[in-house]
Amino acid sequence: MDSIRQPKKPKAPLSFQSPGGKSSALADIDALVQQTIARVADKWTLLTLEALDQHGTLRFTQLAEQVGGVSQKMLTQTLRQMEADGFVTRTVHPIIPPKVEYTLTPLGRSLGEAFCSVWIWAEKNYKAIEKARTAYRERNPA
Repeated sequence: MDSIRQPKKPKAPLSFQSPGGKSSALADIDALVQQTIARVADKWTLLTLEALDQHGTLRFTQLAEQVGGVSQKMLTQTLRQMEADGFVTRTVHPIIPPKVEYTLTPLGRSLGEAFCSVWIWAEKNYKAIEKARTAYRERNPA
């Protein structure tokens, strides 16, 4: 007799919790967390945050040099999204040629501080990660 497949139950959406296991009473908080992760998980956003944090206010070309490897189009898109999210301010100076500068907002600076913990984690766990990667490569040669 053929086994009949039962339809899968719809899964509840992922809900984020505090380190103490507390969930937010607001569904909007989970949505904001997911949106923020999507934005800053983007390599260019993190690199732009770091460049502005280390060097302060920068013009577009200076920022492109600090980030390195980013296309003009991608940096423009990244900066627009960061401005829309309140992470940077864009200041246009009315001179010829126009001078445009970007600065981290307090909100952007606090986001950078939050991701500093990832750096601390990576530094703490570097050897364990390298050991796991080496073991994986040995088990699964290319």
